[in-house]
Amino acid sequence: MVGHRLKQLRLARNLSLDALAAEMGGIVTKQAISKYENGRAQPSPVVMTKLASVLGVKAAYFFHEPTISVEFIAYRRSPILLKREEERIKGIVERALEDRVRLQELSGQLDESKIPIRDWHVDDLEDTEKAAEELRERWKLGLAPISNTCGTLEDHGLAVLAVEANERFDGISAIAYDDDRHVKAAATVTRRDIDGERQRLNLAHELGHIVLDISEKVDEEQAAFRFGAAFLAPRARIFDEVGKKRALIQVAELLLLKRQFGMSMQALVYRLHELGIITDSYYSRWWPLFDSYGWKTKEPEALPYEEPHWLRRTALRLLAEGLISRGDVERMLGERIELEQPVSVVQRRAFLKLPLAKRRQILAEQAKRIAKHYEEDTEWRELQGGDLVEYE
Repeated sequence: MVGHRLKQLRLARNLSLDALAAEMGGIVTKQAISKYENGRAQPSPVVMTKLASVLGVKAAYFFHEPTISVEFIAYRRSPILLKREEERIKGIVERALEDRVRLQELSGQLDESKIPIRDWHVDDLEDTEKAAEELRERWKLGLAPISNTCGTLEDHGLAVLAVEANERFDGISAIAYDDDRHVKAAATVTRRDIDGERQRLNLAHELGHIVLDISEKVDEEQAAFRFGAAFLAPRARIFDEVGKKRALIQVAELLLLKRQFGMSMQALVYRLHELGIITDSYYSRWWPLFDSYGWKTKEPEALPYEEPHWLRRTALRLLAEGLISRGDVERMLGERIELEQPVSVVQRRAFLKLPLAKRRQILAEQAKRIAKHYEEDTEWRELQGGDLVEYE
């Protein structure tokens, strides 16, 4: 167990054996660390304590048995992605899903029935269109464009993970099982800090790998991409917005569709072609245009990156309720957490004894902080507006 945890943490920190040995201050060699990871030796208590300090965990973490096993469904990457980088990303996902399951159990949010694992069998690409339509119906999304893909997946029980990785990595899907092969969590994983339109399609694509049961006679990547596009831009809605046959599409119209559906112009042209709205010859004319403007790598009007919020929101809630330690939350979020202690009666009395001017100064500073919070947090605005209703 120590070896698995040690390698998982080392790779997550993107440390080679040499680099970890150097951070250990020379008290252990890289050969010894390799033996620890392979189970051929056990670190002494002194070495274990130092390893825990360097890797940012408590020493007891090395002895925790994994509560889940993780199955990686699809791994989209360049063929030249280094094996070590692949292992690093998988280690990050495994650890994140362990944390996810623990938080779900502590918060009572575990509902395995919400996660549609391989619910739709696919014998041809048309089946992926139907699957996307049926999933949107199940989730009560209608045909309207999805304003926040990340939030939609999180709202329906899926973990959305973002990892620091090089450009050779595109995405991965994973399912966490307990010892009885019951599904405990599922994750869609993409690279952090990419344009929003690419992130959204990547998330929808990885969702396809989770919900589709793809026949061997169908290309798995094509099916997942078709599902992703159909999930973001339903066929019926595209027909309403664009029509069923078009001989010409303007760039300005593509930009409008990009803003509306949250997809890149290239993905939209591909979508129009696969739905038979534009011909093969007209479709092929677009790619030299994209290339000439440099839009294959960077399109105009990039959409903002969508941040996942479930982990942070749930971890902080459990911390406030005393169900998880600050150290665990800081490890999960990768940041230091300042705890706000409740104001005691003694503190309130001490405040009232301050001079009036000092009390006004303190209250004014608090008001500024609260105002800043409401400026940055737009969710409260959803509570405003609407008709007044009187209740008897």
